[in-house]
Amino acid sequence: MSQAPRPLLVLIAGPYMSGTDGDPAKVAANRARLESFALPIYQRGHLPMVGEWLVHPIVEAAGSQASGDAVFNAYQYPVAERLLQRCDAVLRIPGDSRGADMDVARAQALGLPVYNRVEDLPAAA
Repeated sequence: MSQAPRPLLVLIAGPYMSGTDGDPAKVAANRARLESFALPIYQRGHLPMVGEWLVHPIVEAAGSQASGDAVFNAYQYPVAERLLQRCDAVLRIPGDSRGADMDVARAQALGLPVYNRVEDLPAAA
């Protein structure tokens, strides 16, 4: 009998700033959509991660005033790159996003699995 795999750290990749024209309400809606996948991932036995959960404290300390400003942009992708080096998998949710596409390309280069549906994640112990 095989054991269920260990829990994975799963980066949720999808639109954050894309399609918002910097509108804070639209950015918040995109973040809420990313975060809506956290519980289903957790329920499959894994640990979900949204990159902005790590980015925001860093950019705020660096002086960012809003998502998408120059300070935010200076840190957003480098933080995602470091994070991906610690993740075990990526869940790419639907929607146009250059950043999410970059996350997928980095994940593939690292040999990480990329899933398009929560249901495709293996159940963990």
